[in-house]
Amino acid sequence: MLDERSRRHQSGTMFGPRRIVCLTEETTELLYLLGEEQRIVGISAYTVRPPEARKRHPVVSAFVSGSVEKIRRLKPDLVVGFSDIQADLAASLIRAGLPVLVTNQRSLEEILESMQMLAGIVGRAERGAELIGRWRQAMEATRRSTEDQLRPAVFFQEWDEPLISAIRWVSELIELVGGRDIFAELREAGLARDRTIEPAEAGRRNPDLIVGSWCGKAMDHDWVRNHPDWQQVPAIRNNQIYEMDPSIILQPGPALFLEGMQTLQSLVDRARRAMTQ
Repeated sequence: MLDERSRRHQSGTMFGPRRIVCLTEETTELLYLLGEEQRIVGISAYTVRPPEARKRHPVVSAFVSGSVEKIRRLKPDLVVGFSDIQADLAASLIRAGLPVLVTNQRSLEEILESMQMLAGIVGRAERGAELIGRWRQAMEATRRSTEDQLRPAVFFQEWDEPLISAIRWVSELIELVGGRDIFAELREAGLARDRTIEPAEAGRRNPDLIVGSWCGKAMDHDWVRNHPDWQQVPAIRNNQIYEMDPSIILQPGPALFLEGMQTLQSLVDRARRAMTQ
């Protein structure tokens, strides 16, 4: 039986938008995995996955900002963005007469649903369902493998000053891989400013593991290690302080399931071993 792409190739047709600008990396990565990279005409400066994308497509935006004129000249029939943080850029593009789709997914389930939606938009619903099915199976296998494990208390830092705790999908992933998010009650907060926390409170919650992923800059290990509010917590005493690349944990796309989940699980496993030694 012919798949969607083969049927289109034989008929000489292409379903959906032909010229797509991706304002964030995860859309670019997904289109490559779907076999639809030929539709991409512009990408984000933060794109690192897949590595060949930077060589093949022009950079047209950062995250908050972008060149409306440069994007307009590319004549896209769809511009895809993510989050309320891109609201001003999206509004500028809409005022320029461009078709814009901005998603604002926060949970793991919403991420999977958004990817399936994009797969459908480009006529690759079957391939999208196949990929997402694999990731769901991997998630369930991971969940089952950690059900009866000791759960390290995890302090995830999305930013340093102000100190920001984990966005919802990261909080969910921490629990899925066998940890316990010490600020899980903040996961429902949709905006980063509503997940701001006091360093002293983080210390009082006594984390076994500290994971930093400061989107836009490298984590300062010395700042974390020497923070006066955390000197007595197990994570500091046992040297369980790690950094994760934002591209595999803070981008709501394929990398989260292809690499982020496994990396986070390995860190939680290390913290668990440190707790029992």
